[in-house]
Amino acid sequence: MATSLRCMTRTTRWFTETEEGHSQWYIDRFRAMAAEGADLTGEARLMDAMLPRAARVLDAGCGPGRLSGELYRRGHQVVGVDVDPALIEAATQDHSGPTYAVADLAELDLPELGIDEPFDAAVLAGNVMWFVAPDSETDVLSSVARHVVADGFVVVGFGLGRGLTLAQFDQHVVAAGLRVEHRFATWDLKAWSEEADFAVSVLRHQD
Repeated sequence: MATSLRCMTRTTRWFTETEEGHSQWYIDRFRAMAAEGADLTGEARLMDAMLPRAARVLDAGCGPGRLSGELYRRGHQVVGVDVDPALIEAATQDHSGPTYAVADLAELDLPELGIDEPFDAAVLAGNVMWFVAPDSETDVLSSVARHVVADGFVVVGFGLGRGLTLAQFDQHVVAAGLRVEHRFATWDLKAWSEEADFAVSVLRHQD
């Protein structure tokens, strides 16, 4: 059974820059794609390849749980966190197994919710960085990284050309005490180039 925990949240772009009903549209969209047999596990395949068996993984901005659920099915211990209670409710319904929490990533404090053990890795997929609160990007990366062990990693993927630029992102990475170890153009590891419209960055704690 999935467990759902809650803590206080603050305003993010997910709430201020989307239309009414967006959360249900998003849930329905991924349910329809799953029913049609769409490939929704690319991020999970990458994470699974990088992780040891039965690793602890933080799915930061987990949405309705597709990545959390797949990582759980692959044998990992998963905590999924999202700011939107509607998405967390859908995650518990559609992808049971992981622990889910409603929380703002910029203020994330899982020990306060009774989740004390650190994680081997964290992942921010699904353009999470587009939807965090304005000027909170450094706080988001920093608070997520605090939950990851010293030799662990954080993987962040988002589309380019909307809001956050890659140069701005890299500044937030450094300010959060992290460094870019690898960068790819897709979740299936196509080579990075300046012409890419998507970036997948593997981050480590600064030495």
